[in-house]
Amino acid sequence: MDDILVCSIPSRWSQGFTDKHVEFVDCKTVCYKCGNHVCFLNLDSKWRRVLHSPGRGAGAFTANGKDGIFGFSEQKMFPSIFVYSYPDFQLKNELKGTAQTGYTSLTFSNGGPYLGCCSSHPDHTITVWNWETAEPICAQPEAGCDVTSLVFNPLNCLQLCAFGSTSLTVWTIEKSSRLHLLKPRLIDLPAQDGSCAHRVHASRTDSKQSYLGPAMPPSAISGLTEHNAGKILAKLCTKARLTPTAICWKSPSELFVGCAEGFLLLVDTESLSVSISFDPTTADAIPELRRISFQGLAFNKYGLIAVGEESVAHRLQIEKAQINIAQTWRLEGPVSAVTASPDNETVALSSDTGQIYTLNPAQPDHIVKVLDHLRGNFVAATLLPTNKNICVSVKDSGGLQLWTADGASIGSLLLQAEVTSLACCPVAQYAAVGTAAGNVLFVDLNKEQQPRLVHRVHLYHTSVDQLVFDQEGRYLLTAASDSRIYVLDAKPSNQFSCIGYTVAPGPILSLSTQCIGDDEEVKVLALCTGQKEKHPDGSLLAVFCLPKTNLRSPDCVDRYGRLSVRVLRGSRFEVPDPLQSCVLGVSKVFAYCNKRKSLQTFQLPKDTGSVSDEEAVQLKPQQEVKGHLLGPASLVLSPHQLWLASVGRDGLLRVRESASMENYIELRCNSHRDGGAGSVSFSADSQTLITTGYKDGSLLCSRLRIKDADADQMKKAAQHTQSTGYFLKNIFSTENPVLIGLPDWGQRSPADTEKAEETNTRPGAETVDVMKQDDILSAAPSHPTWRQSRREAVIKEDNEQYSEETQELNETLKEIRDTILEMIRENENVPEIERLELKEFNVDVDHQKRLDAMVEQEVTRVKNEIKSEIAEKRDLRDVLRNECWDSLIVKSKAIKGFHSEQEVKNYPLKQRTKKEMDNLHQVEKIRKIEKAACMSDPKRSSGPSREIKEEQKEILEAGSHALTGSISAELGYSNPYIYDQFSLKTTEQKINQTVLLQDLIRSIKAAFNAEFDNLHKQKMQELNRVTERNKRIKEIMLVLDIDEKLWEPSLSIWEQPERFLTVDDSEIKVEKYLSPEQKEQEEQRKKSEEQRLLAANVNNSTEKGLKRMMCGVLEKKKEDILKVEIPPPKFTLNKPDTDWSEEEKRTYKDYENKMKDLKEEKEKFKKSLENEMTTLQTSSKDSAKRFDEKLRKLFEKKLKCEMAMKQEELKISYLIYSVQIEQEIENRELELKLKLEKAVIHKAEIVAMVKEHEKEVQSFHDTYDGAVAEDKTMDKEFRKEFFDAPNHVVDHLYKLFKRRPRFLWMNSGPSFLRFRAKRPLPPDALGNLLTAMEELDAPENMPEGLDPSVWKRFCQVRRIKVESELKLKLKALSLAEMKAFQQRRIDEERVAQLDIQNIADELESLHKEKNHFLTNLMVQVLLKQDQVEVPPTDLTVDFSDSVLLHRKVVEDLNSSIGTLGEKQIASMVKYKHFRKGIVQLQWEHKKMNMQIEDLEEKERQIKLLKLGEDQQKYLNKSDRQSCVSKQISNLEETIAFKEKTHLRNVQHRIEKIEQLKMQAAKQANENAALDRQLCNMEMTVAEMRNIHHESTASEESQAAQQKERYQEMLQRKKLKDLARAQAEELAFLEAELDRLRMKNFPSLAHLK
Repeated sequence: MDDILVCSIPSRWSQGFTDKHVEFVDCKTVCYKCGNHVCFLNLDSKWRRVLHSPGRGAGAFTANGKDGIFGFSEQKMFPSIFVYSYPDFQLKNELKGTAQTGYTSLTFSNGGPYLGCCSSHPDHTITVWNWETAEPICAQPEAGCDVTSLVFNPLNCLQLCAFGSTSLTVWTIEKSSRLHLLKPRLIDLPAQDGSCAHRVHASRTDSKQSYLGPAMPPSAISGLTEHNAGKILAKLCTKARLTPTAICWKSPSELFVGCAEGFLLLVDTESLSVSISFDPTTADAIPELRRISFQGLAFNKYGLIAVGEESVAHRLQIEKAQINIAQTWRLEGPVSAVTASPDNETVALSSDTGQIYTLNPAQPDHIVKVLDHLRGNFVAATLLPTNKNICVSVKDSGGLQLWTADGASIGSLLLQAEVTSLACCPVAQYAAVGTAAGNVLFVDLNKEQQPRLVHRVHLYHTSVDQLVFDQEGRYLLTAASDSRIYVLDAKPSNQFSCIGYTVAPGPILSLSTQCIGDDEEVKVLALCTGQKEKHPDGSLLAVFCLPKTNLRSPDCVDRYGRLSVRVLRGSRFEVPDPLQSCVLGVSKVFAYCNKRKSLQTFQLPKDTGSVSDEEAVQLKPQQEVKGHLLGPASLVLSPHQLWLASVGRDGLLRVRESASMENYIELRCNSHRDGGAGSVSFSADSQTLITTGYKDGSLLCSRLRIKDADADQMKKAAQHTQSTGYFLKNIFSTENPVLIGLPDWGQRSPADTEKAEETNTRPGAETVDVMKQDDILSAAPSHPTWRQSRREAVIKEDNEQYSEETQELNETLKEIRDTILEMIRENENVPEIERLELKEFNVDVDHQKRLDAMVEQEVTRVKNEIKSEIAEKRDLRDVLRNECWDSLIVKSKAIKGFHSEQEVKNYPLKQRTKKEMDNLHQVEKIRKIEKAACMSDPKRSSGPSREIKEEQKEILEAGSHALTGSISAELGYSNPYIYDQFSLKTTEQKINQTVLLQDLIRSIKAAFNAEFDNLHKQKMQELNRVTERNKRIKEIMLVLDIDEKLWEPSLSIWEQPERFLTVDDSEIKVEKYLSPEQKEQEEQRKKSEEQRLLAANVNNSTEKGLKRMMCGVLEKKKEDILKVEIPPPKFTLNKPDTDWSEEEKRTYKDYENKMKDLKEEKEKFKKSLENEMTTLQTSSKDSAKRFDEKLRKLFEKKLKCEMAMKQEELKISYLIYSVQIEQEIENRELELKLKLEKAVIHKAEIVAMVKEHEKEVQSFHDTYDGAVAEDKTMDKEFRKEFFDAPNHVVDHLYKLFKRRPRFLWMNSGPSFLRFRAKRPLPPDALGNLLTAMEELDAPENMPEGLDPSVWKRFCQVRRIKVESELKLKLKALSLAEMKAFQQRRIDEERVAQLDIQNIADELESLHKEKNHFLTNLMVQVLLKQDQVEVPPTDLTVDFSDSVLLHRKVVEDLNSSIGTLGEKQIASMVKYKHFRKGIVQLQWEHKKMNMQIEDLEEKERQIKLLKLGEDQQKYLNKSDRQSCVSKQISNLEETIAFKEKTHLRNVQHRIEKIEQLKMQAAKQANENAALDRQLCNMEMTVAEMRNIHHESTASEESQAAQQKERYQEMLQRKKLKDLARAQAEELAFLEAELDRLRMKNFPSLAHLK
């Protein structure tokens, strides 16, 4: 292989689209990155060219279409930048910079030899190169942290724009001769809502002063003083900005900026102003532009081209502040980048999914797709074995593509499924594709332009990882992670049927075959991980053989489709180190070990002997060579078995001889940063290799060229190719026509469908359901695989064959089950001693044990989960208890009143830490020393401070605590070491004061807690007393038989916080689960309790006997008086009182006296008990009331303690804030000092640069003056040069001497100078000038009569003069440039001096503020509680314009206001009463008017009243009384007569009732007799009715019933009509009655 080492693997073509970035390299050619290559595409001819990267990968790249150059960077550590020219692909220069990891962006300038680049982590440097000389001209470190793209100004090569996700910066290159500087100008972008976001100066002091102290900037508050502190604080303190996504230059000083939020901005780089050209948030925004988000922008002579997330491209016209859509192009998908051609005629659009479009704005409807790569990464690619000129590739997104030998796309098919593997058949022109859903798809490739899907088989529920054809095309083998290998018939004539499957010893990582023409079997090698291995590599090699014929026989495949082990003759081998991939050779295995990073060769033994199939034979590597450093790697053997190719994640393709693997040749196909290479394959002639990238979406075709190789090897390769091709050609001629005749999948005829269904149950048949075209590519999870369908078919066949036996067995099982259930029911009724356990009835004990084991396993799992959960909760409980309970030396507790809702809580306290105690002791020692020093030094007690202390002492002696700032001293809490408020000067004193105040607050809490504990003890004592009283009250109530609710106070949960940590049984609502052991313990406890009670009863027998002997009374209690009853004498029970004797009467009288005395004694005792109960209840109420009063006082004490503590805490807050302000001032001072130091250094650098540059300018100026003098000398010496010519000829020659070419005059004005400042002269400017001079030197321009030698000498002098003028102009331009550069540096020096002065002034001002702050102490003063009439603003109150008044002034004013208010209210009340009287009089007046109207109406009715004759007589009679008495007597007589008549009628009715009762009794007897007869008659009638129904026809009976029903209906209708008529008549009569009543009603009313 040594000869092969001197050769290479050149790239033929490459396909793919790694990056969305597309650049024009000339007006008709675009270039883009494809893996490790740069591809060039001619837009007109579609001709492609590929440039392989000379380094490690291709990173950032750019191109300049006007100059025909392009450049790209490497993808490695310390990368280089390569600059090439197009179309000759000549390397112009290799730029080696200081970048460590890579470059993020590259850009070329127009009209200048400049290349801008931005490096990535860690330096983030923006560098500008002169790519012609390979020298960096200027750089700016740490300037590209957020930069994603760099763009040169196409109209100014000294200006470039850098933008990132949050920033936009314009960089200007300032040059002077050989010196270049980069100067940034930051653009302030608007906020995300479109508003102007002002930049926050993190280091600028706010001029507004607060009453607490000077306001410091955020940098001083945060304490950040590093160089990037300003950036950090600016991000934190500034609103979120717009995110730039694309930029393009409009003019030399304007550029468009597209934002991800949908805004389009126009930036003026001169004034740094930003205007919004399009705002999507406005109501009048164009709807088409709201969704575009401006992902790409390009500006040409037709307008602004904008693209975004939508599948459209717009040409925008922007005039002033108005934006319009001038043109729109519809695309197939969204595009992300747009680039204009150098001639501004064509625009290229590119997308992330691999499409490139071109459009010409001059042709509105002309848009061309010049490149269409399906989205996704390549999974695999290979050349067709049947046609080496066609390459097939698939992507993970489901796209299948066909390529020609030159790399042109000729056809594609979208499979709409996730693809995982690919293999091409050697005997027919089709490809097998494996999907993630477990399907294998068969695609016919005979029509290259239109591939079609002809078959599909579902084998797995997981992805198909491996697809392999054997070399002769007999079988297709598949493998997946479920360890099953399926064998399919690869011939289309057999409908790609599945022959069977076998199971490997673990998940399969690699699968390969080996088939030699003379052998009668196909060897298969599978690399498995093993069932117990957890790592992704495998150490088991499974080898089995497939016979070439008769594999479908029943001896080879069982009914379930599993291949017979006897036929496969499998063997297992185990290797020492785990492997990732392997390939099977001739009795050899080539493998890659990622652990050792090596390629290994294993020799397979010819005979494994007596080793069983389950045992593994140990293999050791026969040869081991260095492999790929980055794994995993993929291996493949060439068809003639002579060469081994491998690719890895390092992106290298290595080819070596299979016989000797030490030497190899390699080609870098992909970059390791993009995932390296994924797969490799050989062509049928072993001369071409196809590799795919793992993640970069690239496909590479390379040609293996071997010079001076071994003639025997080449001959063997040619012979193998010819023999294999001849053998396969015969099969191809038979199978390929069958493949062409297959219909498209989803368009099969019903006959084919039925045939496929029939073959499902036959051995070796496929199980595929006919599906619709839109779901041929993905199988639902419930869709059965081939194995499942085969199993179902076998089960169905068995069920049909053994259906009778199955039914008999089911019936037998049912009988057995019924018998067992009956036995179980009988077992429940037998005595317990004869009863069997349920497990004795289990027929299948083993199955029951398995079920019990499963249940026990599940119970164990659940128990473990519960235990772990309980353990977690216990740990959390312990942490919470330790933090919130155990760490407290005083627990949180509350006291609640008995009869009030008032509640008082104590202060929980934690144990002080050692550090806190040490700080306190240290502060106390310091205070002791300070006090001792103050007492010993009389000078310290003199002066103003002494006067202040004396005044303060007088005020304190007067009883006022105003100046102490709190009421803690008034409450009796003080610390002798606390500083006076007026003596806190230093930071140490303030910190010590904070420690002392914290100790004072703790002492206040401790003192209050002591009082709280005392009161809590009193409540406990009071509760015990109340409990004793209630006990006595309950006894009294029981004696007096009183049922009343008793007041029984108790402690709340906050009064006993320990209850929070315990759980009572009453709180658990679910039933407690007891284990068998706990149940046994509970039973033992109950038995022991019963025994104890029995023993107690036995021991109590003596007491019972004593009570029985003393008649149950050992001591007479007072309460027993109420139960005492005196029995009456016995004679009172059996003798009446008339038969009593004198003695008995006396005895009864004594009994009555005793009863009277006993009753009086009972009454007295009841009254005494009632008085006692009342006394006890009153005592309880009084004690509770007294306790509530103490609780109220404690509450008031707590309020005062709270006030004192809050006042002390306010002091602490002031002190902490004061210390913080001092620290901020120090931070600010340090920051200003650092700024001043940097400014001084910066100024010194500028001064040194100015001095150095002044020398250069002076030197260059002297040179320029000399050149000017020489030029003037040439003018003066002109006539002397031509002294031999006549004067008129000399004059004419001088005029010609002053003439200049048109080229020179066009570029010699002010516009030329401005152009020269932005674009340097081209390097061939002098040559162009001399070419233009040739026109003036032509002989036809020679004056007549002039000697040619003179003309020749004249032309030579003029050329010298012109060259001198051109050089002089260039020197003048350079001099002006140097002077401008010097002036800018002088201006910068002036600005630097101004910055130094400003910083010094600010530092001085800060010192004054610091001194003022330290001397102006803040003192807390207590004032009486009054009212603040100043409204608060921003949570604080500004008292600058307020007036402090005495409370008495406000009270006097309020009293005056109150007096006047009372007077006003009194007058208002008086007015109200007067108004009320007026309203009342008005109401009475209205009432009288209404009464008048009623009386007048009554008078009118009386006048119209009509009286009868009797009424008139009655009214005319004078003796009305006699008439009334006469009428009364008549009525009495009438009533007496009616009473007699009524009595007579009543007697008659009674007699009639007696007769009716007698008749009813008689009738009842008759009815009873008739009932007895009725029963017999009913039986007879029933018998006769049955006879009648049987004898008569059913039609007659129905007719009779219908007639009878009809008669009933007629009768019912007549009755309804009659009832309706009567109801109408009654209604009429009632209406007439009401009318007559109403007619006479008024007259009768008046009579009454």
